[in-house]
Amino acid sequence: MALGDSLTAGVGDPAPGGGWRGWAALLAGALVPGDAPDRATEPVGGCAGVAGADPDPARSGDPAGGPYVGVGGRLDGRARRVEFVNLARSGALVAEMVEAQLPAARRSRPELASVVVGGNDTLRAAFDIGQLARTLDLAMRGLRADGAILLTACLPDPGRALGLPRPLAAPLTRRMRALNTVVHVLARRYGAVHVHLAGCAWVTDRAARGVDRLHPSELGHRLLAREFHVALGRRGARLGPAPSVEPDGPPPTFADGTWWLATRGTRWVFDRCRDLLPDLVRQAALESGHHLTGTAHLLDARARAATRGALTATRGAPARALGAGSAA
Repeated sequence: MALGDSLTAGVGDPAPGGGWRGWAALLAGALVPGDAPDRATEPVGGCAGVAGADPDPARSGDPAGGPYVGVGGRLDGRARRVEFVNLARSGALVAEMVEAQLPAARRSRPELASVVVGGNDTLRAAFDIGQLARTLDLAMRGLRADGAILLTACLPDPGRALGLPRPLAAPLTRRMRALNTVVHVLARRYGAVHVHLAGCAWVTDRAARGVDRLHPSELGHRLLAREFHVALGRRGARLGPAPSVEPDGPPPTFADGTWWLATRGTRWVFDRCRDLLPDLVRQAALESGHHLTGTAHLLDARARAATRGALTATRGAPARALGAGSAA
């Protein structure tokens, strides 16, 4: 069962018959019925130890607790196959995921559920790390209570991906670090199979990024599916062959990106500008002022404090997981 936004919906990886395929569908094709270990006290992650990866504040978090059941997805009792359902929707916010996708997922009681979401929230003027932490905790706690094994990932920095100048990029970077800190801690709490996507070296590879530079290309989706496949294997899941990392089609070119911006990207930018741009300009002015006075560290400290408070407000949140060097 896949929940989330356009990343999990497969945007950037065209399906052979039309529409999108994506990492979740590729991973589902590599799952077989099997059992995971009885208990997990550490989240199992991919892209570990990559140079430049964000610090993992989840190390001091609370263990998930509770026994794990099958990891292969929900089985058809007659055909002995893995059933895959993708509920993810392009543009979904965390709150929309909980309202529109979570009820259907919980009714299905999946054995394996991916919750990879939050990137769109960082691109909204009304970004609220406290609300995001509460909502993500609610979703993960509910799925975990139903017996699902969770798949989570921290996300790359959108400001860096878009190549924005520092005053514009810094506020987005700070938001994404806060979101990733929350995801790290919740992944630890609920024993998720976690991929440190923000630290994967291939994320910065132009061939792995789609025409909009925010979503993976077909290659990027294949690499992400491979990361989750490796992480599940470390957990002890019985798996089929790993998804191939050989794309069916060529990577996006500069001309493809230009065509996308001219035909579809302009509408995407306009939709975001009405909400994000005025706030981002205000944040950039604030950023520049602090940079000139040498007090930019105060903005970082404020973001860490807000993230610490957000996690403290969720069930059993370990405030000590957010030290001065954490990604917040």
